[in-house]
Amino acid sequence: MLPLTRLDGHSTLTPKLVWYAAYGSNMHLDRLTCYLAGGVPPGGAHRNPGCRDPRPPRRDEPVVLPGRLHFAWESTVWTGAMAFYDPLAPDQTPARAYLLSAEQFSDLAAQEMRHPTGHDLDLSTVLACGRDEFGPGRYQTLICPGLLDGIPVLTVTAPWRIADAPLNAPAARYLRHLASGLHTAHGWSPVRSADYLATRPGAAGTWTPTAVLTALRGDRPDE
Repeated sequence: MLPLTRLDGHSTLTPKLVWYAAYGSNMHLDRLTCYLAGGVPPGGAHRNPGCRDPRPPRRDEPVVLPGRLHFAWESTVWTGAMAFYDPLAPDQTPARAYLLSAEQFSDLAAQEMRHPTGHDLDLSTVLACGRDEFGPGRYQTLICPGLLDGIPVLTVTAPWRIADAPLNAPAARYLRHLASGLHTAHGWSPVRSADYLATRPGAAGTWTPTAVLTALRGDRPDE
């Protein structure tokens, strides 16, 4: 696993390549592929238009982002909360970084934001400041938590801090999907994933590590 280095805070030029760090359902390559090549992701209901360049990522790497994952809002797909990322919260968030062109990332982020694709995002602010908001919506805030191999790492989240988030509990099948992604990207065991997911804000208080582990083993019905 390659370490992240700090953003120097002076870059204003859009790079040719960026790392997209997925900490939620896009840790699965088959789901990410629906954003790149277009299509309906597994279990989804919305057809993604895809990117101008539909090619797969050049590389992928397991990464750990500074900040904390939490669950909030209500997903029409998962029928429970979705994962979000607070880069300022004291914690660490495992993720999977995909090496994409800046054009691919622009189209991927546009789909997450529910904006039209086909336009290159202005990344100058997020690269200079580590953050930029393209709207008030749930995945319309870009974060640059650092560099990987000298290339900017970018991810999408909501504009709120955890203390202000509309916290909500995730559904069992969403937890299973995230745990599978953690295993694929980081080699985590079900026990480790259950301990991690059950203690994230939004899940904590509703889910216990034992209950999550039961759900991961398929013994608890979807919620």
